[in-house]
Amino acid sequence: MAPKATSAFLSPLSLPHNLTYFTPKLFKTYTKPIPILCKSQRTPTETSQSSVSITDPDGTGAAAPTRGDQFLERQKSFEAAKLVIKEVKKSRRREIKKAVKVNTAVSSCYGCGAPLHTSDPDSPGYVDPDTYELKKKHRQLRTVLCGRCRLLSHGHMITAVGGNGGYSGGKQFVSADELREKLSHLRHEKALIVKLVDIVDFNGSFLARLRDLVGANPIILVVTKVDLLPRDTDLNCVGDWVVEATAKKKLSVLSVHLTSSKSLVGINGVVSEIQKEKKGRDVYILGSANVGKSAFISALLKTMAQRDPAAAAARKYKPIQSAVPGTTLGPIQIDAFLGGGKLIDTPGVHLHHRQAAVVHSEDLPVLAPRSRLRGQPFPNSKVGPENGMAEKNQSQGLNGFSIFWGGLVRVDILKVLPETRLTFYGPKALQIHLVPTDKADEFYKKELGVLLTPPTGKERAEDWRGLELEQRLQIKFKDVERPASDVAISGLGWIAVEPACKPRGQSDINLEETINELHLAVRVPKPVEVFVRPPLPVGKAGAEWYQYRELSEKEEELRPKWHF
Repeated sequence: MAPKATSAFLSPLSLPHNLTYFTPKLFKTYTKPIPILCKSQRTPTETSQSSVSITDPDGTGAAAPTRGDQFLERQKSFEAAKLVIKEVKKSRRREIKKAVKVNTAVSSCYGCGAPLHTSDPDSPGYVDPDTYELKKKHRQLRTVLCGRCRLLSHGHMITAVGGNGGYSGGKQFVSADELREKLSHLRHEKALIVKLVDIVDFNGSFLARLRDLVGANPIILVVTKVDLLPRDTDLNCVGDWVVEATAKKKLSVLSVHLTSSKSLVGINGVVSEIQKEKKGRDVYILGSANVGKSAFISALLKTMAQRDPAAAAARKYKPIQSAVPGTTLGPIQIDAFLGGGKLIDTPGVHLHHRQAAVVHSEDLPVLAPRSRLRGQPFPNSKVGPENGMAEKNQSQGLNGFSIFWGGLVRVDILKVLPETRLTFYGPKALQIHLVPTDKADEFYKKELGVLLTPPTGKERAEDWRGLELEQRLQIKFKDVERPASDVAISGLGWIAVEPACKPRGQSDINLEETINELHLAVRVPKPVEVFVRPPLPVGKAGAEWYQYRELSEKEEELRPKWHF
């Protein structure tokens, strides 16, 4: 046994480099075999088979890997893992791009973005078969306008969006959720977002949770229809008010632009901002339904056409404009930039809490103001005995009265100052009626569809669900010489609440001896929302009472600038 143990001890695998002789004591130390395991990137079966022991009598078997070999093996495995992860990420990006890119294989109507077809004459995107084949033969399908867009261009009210925020019924309707889904890819793309907000319906059209749609993409905020504000309105005050309201909604934007698509006010500033921030990316125009996206794009192309031949050529086939919410049914790509990138008109986001979602499609034009707003104040000199004012004690003011704003809004005055005045800003087509509160229910039931419109006509009035939602408001104020707040009705306009209507500096009201709260009850159809907000400074008086907030240096640096 001794010679065998000695040969095992003297094998090349176990002999120390500095060992020149051995002693019996040292022999006893190394007689016990010591197994050496070789770790590698093999399977468990292979690893167990490659284990070697120095007890091999012949000295055969695999040599144990050095630390350098082990390091190299680990590095190789890390690099292989990186390649696998990289390939997985690439495949995911390809899947996202494949799902989100505008489908160019199917031609779409340049007016609304609906896919062209020849099967159903009542659905959006329908084209006469002969016309379709002729245009297809000459590769001119991009110049085709569908039948629905032709009717819309002639003033017909043809809805095509159903579901949450859309309309009930309708053949081949596109759901509002499907339209939102068409915008969901924006969070995965690098794009420049131009968000539109209607100044007449600022709160109702603002689009809450916009970041859920666009991700971290930069946003330019464009306020439309400023030409509808009352005369002598100071746009500096309005711009500051918009920036304050945007900051309260915790939305970070590059800049704010006050614009008018009709008069082209502020459009040059938007063009300059887009050219500065575009950087080769696509530009998406976003906004709620009927906020004026198509009109804005038309004004944008008209302004850009003066310097950009691509925009001049694109003006020939621009998106259709209509008073119907949901005119655009799919993304419309417009080659408007010579320097790369596209201008993309997107479907409007349908919001269920706006008045347009509850009225009949034929009544939609009534909700859209066509000319400059003029506030209708109550009480005023036109209020006479026929409205019941003579039957009340004049010292009570509006207390005990109800005001109907068409058939869509009812305001009950519960407790206000004798000099309190309500001023209504909205469509002129909606008539305003003042009646005693104890006769309001009877008046509404009798005059709905006649004096109180929309709904228009007795047939629509019978299907009308009424003013089911009541919201009681307690409006606090400190200064009687400036409006206390605005009561904004989503999709309609707003009501300015002034505690005292005497000229500035002439009020003799002592707040210590009277109330400092105004109590109102506002009734609207479900699910229309009512917002109480800081008063919008409009008209000549707005510039007198509006107060600019003092800003710190940090706020001044982070605060977006407004332009017009």
